[in-house]
Amino acid sequence: MSGHSSVTLVQWSTLGEAQRTAVHLMPCEIEYNGPAQVSQYLTSTIKDRKQEKTVSFRGRGLRGAELSCPQGYTGLVLKDVNPNASDQEDRTVKVSSTFDKLTYWNLETPPNSDDTLVMSMDWPELAEAIHGAVED
Repeated sequence: MSGHSSVTLVQWSTLGEAQRTAVHLMPCEIEYNGPAQVSQYLTSTIKDRKQEKTVSFRGRGLRGAELSCPQGYTGLVLKDVNPNASDQEDRTVKVSSTFDKLTYWNLETPPNSDDTLVMSMDWPELAEAIHGAVED
């Protein structure tokens, strides 16, 4: 095991330049790194039904829901400043965009409160209860 561990540094000065964006968390790995015409091909075909969204992606049915970030939190989309760096080198990333809500998608199963992402949004409140100041 190597004694070197890499560090990721965030260029916080880029936060002020970042635009708000729509974020979709897909239940798959897409081996592509670059711009995509999400609003033309995905967003325009989403059907809203009560609190659930449906869409087809590459012939597979996706069912999703919109999820807000916990109060007081903002999501960040980060971009590697030097994507050609090795895994052992420190990384520097910039804030390319921000979001306060995202749409997460499940493959053919309806979104529910037992989904890992939904449960993770409760963590800041739970952490405050565990680690916060105790009143006498």
